[in-house]
Amino acid sequence: MPSVELIKLGKLYGRGQKAVDGVNLKIRDGEFLVLVGPSGCGKSTVLRMVAGLEEISEGQVKIGDRVVNDVAPKDRDVAMVFQNYALYPHMSVFDNMAFGLRRRKASEAEVQQKVNETAEVLGLTGYLQRRPRELSGGERQRVALGRAMVRKPQVFLFDEPLSNLDAKLRVQMRAEIKRLHQRVGATMIYVTHDQVEAMTLGDRIAVMRKGILQQCADPFTLYTSPANEFVAGFIGSPPINFFTATVAADGATLEAQGMRLPLGEAQKAAVSELKGKQVTVGIRPEDLHLEPQGGVSLPATVDVREPLGNETLVHWSSAFGALTSRVPGQVAPEVGAKAELHAPFEKLHLFDATTERSLAGVPVTA
Repeated sequence: MPSVELIKLGKLYGRGQKAVDGVNLKIRDGEFLVLVGPSGCGKSTVLRMVAGLEEISEGQVKIGDRVVNDVAPKDRDVAMVFQNYALYPHMSVFDNMAFGLRRRKASEAEVQQKVNETAEVLGLTGYLQRRPRELSGGERQRVALGRAMVRKPQVFLFDEPLSNLDAKLRVQMRAEIKRLHQRVGATMIYVTHDQVEAMTLGDRIAVMRKGILQQCADPFTLYTSPANEFVAGFIGSPPINFFTATVAADGATLEAQGMRLPLGEAQKAAVSELKGKQVTVGIRPEDLHLEPQGGVSLPATVDVREPLGNETLVHWSSAFGALTSRVPGQVAPEVGAKAELHAPFEKLHLFDATTERSLAGVPVTA
């Protein structure tokens, strides 16, 4: 399977409005890459430019060694799975899956072989003579996947394929798509606005905002070393806690709400050039503890508790603003209780308050 490379890719609409702005990204041979971001960030536009369904305004798209800017969609050897399935209602499951092969003048023997093989992989063998209206949403999605798979394209493109499914079915289909990738080893680009979907599916995740690539890395790196405030806030549920502080003149502490918060050696080095300036501090909910951790301490009061069975989310009010912490199990402080929340130095995320970039110097792509 080939790689896909985006070189300074851009899309302009009327009045010079940029939907995609200078995206540089290489999707490796056989990689599952997820494009994620809020609505309107340009992720689907990028996918459609790779597919040839959207005209490229700037830059290049390469599939393998071939620049495909001027190549017709049917000649790019890519298969796209849409959000709305796009199945022919009057055709059987078999005929829907065979449609692309027949358009390419494949022999009927080849059509029979490929459709039956793919149906077996996707658990659709018993549904081949049914019409789409006789199928559940998950079964229809598998038919749409099968229609793409039978062609054995160079690249699979998924445009929010699970957004119409209920929560339980989404989990099942995520697992099926993951198994599909492991089985066929194809290059896949998957678009979603759901960060949980992105984290569970992607070998790497590319986070976009307002047409600009914010960071591309594996899920663990994205979560533990976000390149900027937006990535830190977008990835993670419940979201990261943020508050603003000022770097003290000694460069060894932060001043916030009349309190001094000490810094570890790594954090001191990160803020050494920012004395007297503001920084944004980020702390993940699971990194706020009731027991001392040898780091910063934040006095707070319990506002709300959310028991989830295996853990409880505790929402706190504090001088630093609203904070959320995770408490393992079902034991948590009572509403109204006062406590100190502790976070180890190494779990603090520091961002420049002006540029929003991480002070740890995290690269955009990895």
